[in-house]
Amino acid sequence: MEESAVVDPLAQVSLRSMKDIVLPPPVSWWPQTWGWLLLVVVVAAVLLVWIFAMLRRYRRNAYRREALALLDGIEKRLEQLETRQTAVEDIAVILKRVAIAAWDRRTVSRLSGKTWSRFLEKHGNGHDSGLLGRMVDDLEYRDATMMRPPPERLGGDARRWIEKHHV
Repeated sequence: MEESAVVDPLAQVSLRSMKDIVLPPPVSWWPQTWGWLLLVVVVAAVLLVWIFAMLRRYRRNAYRREALALLDGIEKRLEQLETRQTAVEDIAVILKRVAIAAWDRRTVSRLSGKTWSRFLEKHGNGHDSGLLGRMVDDLEYRDATMMRPPPERLGGDARRWIEKHHV
């Protein structure tokens, strides 16, 4: 067996009188000066305003996303001769619905023919090739299967107008 270690009585007294190490208080995460606190508050406020503005813009453009989703199916129908005429008519309907959603109903509902075509050109931000104006003016009243050139570009022009129009 092992002998137990004999501890000197003076060492025993010294060990009993020892105290634990005193640790300093933890460092605070709060800024030490009011300038840093002010900077944090300003950055947080700017971030909240930016988030609110983006959310508002997202909600405000919901009609554009809905119209573009409808336009996806119509563009496929423009490529086929048997469905081209109804597709052209549906594009005209979508453009009118988008305009009514973006502007005042009383203002847009009165527009037809040349005035409607000028309205589309005026608010298209220069992205219009003139095909939308032709479509609104007389293409929707003619047989689209006989058109030269065929109206495949019409879907792209309508898409650009929906995405880029300025209210």
